[in-house]
Amino acid sequence: MKLNLWIAGAACIMLTVCAGSTFAQAKKVTAKTAVKKTAAVTKAAPKPFATAQEIEDGKALIAKSDCLACHNAETKLVGPAYIAIAQKYPQDQATVAALSEKVIKGGSGVWGPVPMTPHPALAAADVNKMVAYVLSLKK
Repeated sequence: MKLNLWIAGAACIMLTVCAGSTFAQAKKVTAKTAVKKTAAVTKAAPKPFATAQEIEDGKALIAKSDCLACHNAETKLVGPAYIAIAQKYPQDQATVAALSEKVIKGGSGVWGPVPMTPHPALAAADVNKMVAYVLSLKK
């Protein structure tokens, strides 16, 4: 009988130690997971596609350019309205870069058969601001 009590006591002690160890490991895993999730959220914060100053500069640059001969903020002329462009594309750095390249090199087919005239004389930094202004019109 003493042997059975001793075995039962030893089993209880082992279960307690093992359960405590498992609980401690689970806490470590949870803490590590929380740190990783926090780091992932921090990394995932997207960079704004443009600053308020860049957008204002872009608006001013468009006003001085020949863009308004084919485009209007709200109405389709020869080319699409700026609002339509803003609705079609996401507001991010990749879009600014891609559309800026189209403005400089010209393009066709996305908005119909009429090609957009290339503007190679415009500085890339200025075109980025102009595109940022257009994208900022997204409703």
